[in-house]
Amino acid sequence: MSFEKNVFINCPFDEDYKLLLKPILFTIIHCGFHPKIAESEDSGETRIKGIEKLIEESRYSIHDLSRIRASSKGDIARFNMPFELGLDFGCKRFKGGQHSDKKSLILDISRYRYQKAISDISGNDIGFHDSKPENAIREVRNWLQKLNHTQKFPSANKLWMDYLEFNDVFLEIMKMHHFNKEDIKKMPWSEFIDYIFEWYEARRKV
Repeated sequence: MSFEKNVFINCPFDEDYKLLLKPILFTIIHCGFHPKIAESEDSGETRIKGIEKLIEESRYSIHDLSRIRASSKGDIARFNMPFELGLDFGCKRFKGGQHSDKKSLILDISRYRYQKAISDISGNDIGFHDSKPENAIREVRNWLQKLNHTQKFPSANKLWMDYLEFNDVFLEIMKMHHFNKEDIKKMPWSEFIDYIFEWYEARRKV
């Protein structure tokens, strides 16, 4: 996929966030774009180089900062997401050329919460999902529509209904091929993305 259609996803990878990430990936593909995601949780140099490559390859980026918080008393908040956001901003600012026109959507749980941690991002495109997948779909869809106003994307409600349909089909396919719950839980995101593309292409031919 070309730079113009790639969307870098910077988000948590915990089990709870899958309820948001799956419909976000679905929305990106349904709107004609290609999600780029770094699957490894390794914080070493290899992972950073992989993330840099994905950022350089993508005109669009989505950064979810909803995990900038300690999970329990005494824990340290996670800062991988704001770090990757900084890499993306740096690419836009210093790389030049086509990267100067990179666009980003920043997501969080609620309005203004992010300002307590990173006030410097005020004025950018900020969306709030309240940890609800329907809201995440709407924020991503509306952001892409605003930046690609010559195209007409399905409504957020239609995207949500289509996602539910895809999910039913996906689970049937998993059952048919003897995937158990742990197989689905541990499935690589690249494989899940392929299933979305297969469903989308099949729907387009109907």
